[in-house]
Amino acid sequence: MTLGYAKVAFLGVVQGITELLPISSTAHMRVVPALLGWRDPGSAFSAAMQLAALAAVVSYFWQDVRRLAVGSVSAIGRRQFADPDLRLAIWIALATVPIVLAGALLSNSLNTCNSPFRALPVIGWACIAMAVLMALSEILARHSRSVEKASLVDALVVGLAQVGALIPGVSRSGSTLTAALALGFKREEAARFSFLLGIPAIALAGSKELWELHKAHLDMHGWSVLALGLLVASVSAFAAIWALMRVLERFSAWPFVIYRGMLGVLLLVATANARLV
Repeated sequence: MTLGYAKVAFLGVVQGITELLPISSTAHMRVVPALLGWRDPGSAFSAAMQLAALAAVVSYFWQDVRRLAVGSVSAIGRRQFADPDLRLAIWIALATVPIVLAGALLSNSLNTCNSPFRALPVIGWACIAMAVLMALSEILARHSRSVEKASLVDALVVGLAQVGALIPGVSRSGSTLTAALALGFKREEAARFSFLLGIPAIALAGSKELWELHKAHLDMHGWSVLALGLLVASVSAFAAIWALMRVLERFSAWPFVIYRGMLGVLLLVATANARLV
């Protein structure tokens, strides 16, 4: 672990806020260190920090998580395989398969600091593309459905959209939220569906990178630095979920559309002028 306590705590705040807002944590974790003259921590660091996002999502949506877990186990015990909670849990598991397969295939290309996928122009164009798609979902969709009305097709579409998050700048939250909005879910319900569906993927990615750090024999100082980052990021992530839900309930996704578009344009302009490397 080459980053000290102060830098990891600062990046923990950035990671926590941007991981669960539809604005791409990977983009910010690539851009912020570049602006400050720090080393790119790499996507493995970001993936490990996703465990903080997992803690925030589970705690914020605890009632949903508890209902799905308890309801599914109870339904299996009663052999009621058509139970809505068990059905949704199975759909979430199936929707996780695409990103697991894609992540395994692309892991060698993604988990390096000098990966071409992490180049700033790629991030810039990805931000702009997602801004356009999110804007279209706001304009064209009806925003009338709830998670309780979700189908297997809905879960698979959102799960496939989640694969796009492997490209820095796309954002897991952004791609799944956009897909859910396009499917006609209410804005806050789209976010809820996005977060619940993302729990297995976030848990798997974070756990995998913690195991990789263990195999790399990270020393006690490194673990303590990472623990501080996870703590700070979890608090920031919880606040980010609260803010996102308030914005979507009272307004729309347009603030995030505008932010993503501006970020993408600024990145392309900056890299064209060689201000960032």
